[in-house]
Amino acid sequence: MTDLELKQAALSVRKGIIDGVHSAKAGHPGGSLSAAELFTYLYFEEMNIDPKNPKDPDRDRFVLSKGHTAPGLYSTLANRGYFPVEDLLTLRHTGSYLQGHPDMKHIPGVDMSSGSLGQGLSAAAGMALAGKLKKKDYRVYVLCGDGEIEEGQIWEAAMFSGFRKLDNLCVIVDNNNLQIDGPIDQVCSPYPIDKKFESFNFHVINIDGNDFGEIRRAFEEARQTKDKPTAIIAHTLKGKDVSFMENSVDWHGKAPNDEEYKIAMEDLRKVGEALCQK
Repeated sequence: MTDLELKQAALSVRKGIIDGVHSAKAGHPGGSLSAAELFTYLYFEEMNIDPKNPKDPDRDRFVLSKGHTAPGLYSTLANRGYFPVEDLLTLRHTGSYLQGHPDMKHIPGVDMSSGSLGQGLSAAAGMALAGKLKKKDYRVYVLCGDGEIEEGQIWEAAMFSGFRKLDNLCVIVDNNNLQIDGPIDQVCSPYPIDKKFESFNFHVINIDGNDFGEIRRAFEEARQTKDKPTAIIAHTLKGKDVSFMENSVDWHGKAPNDEEYKIAMEDLRKVGEALCQK
């Protein structure tokens, strides 16, 4: 896909995020929106996947370690063809398979149930090691939050991954600098994130995580890296493309009301108009 096509797909993902959390009257829009380009590139360009065969044993795997941003993952899966886009409106509703956190038993395309912060990298490392032991060619991707990496289990898993030289593992940190209690450097700073991963024998790449050109180059570099796992530190904007949500910790975990929903969708409509002019 061209960068323009990817931007259009990311816009559809963002619309699905807003539709879902508004319908649910709950959810986590801020960190879902910041990662929209990352979700989009992974599922539309990077990963070896087939929505018609979501359990293909040779597929690439994805773990959403920051499981509360499920609206972003769900919207991506729906737009990629794993299930109907209309089902996003059932987010968090009683009886819906699209609950507040990813559920691998009920949602097509979800490779790991997640939600308890800090655990996703351990699961992804296990998948990557299994691939090595079975001599499989699949790759494993895991998206972590920058606040989430304050959890100690993240660094145990990083130590393990580097020691085992899991070059089929790619960690992406959504570094939007905001967590539920405020700026991460004021809550319990994990900085410098890149140097920490380097110390655990990771190949580290810093990028603008909302720029498809930089995302593309980073994943290509990760594929070429041998004998080390890769950590992509993706510097992003929380709440991106929704004016009143951008860089605001207030929108970490709440849904827009009807008036705010209209403003958000109008913001996204304008983004779409701008793309059509390119």
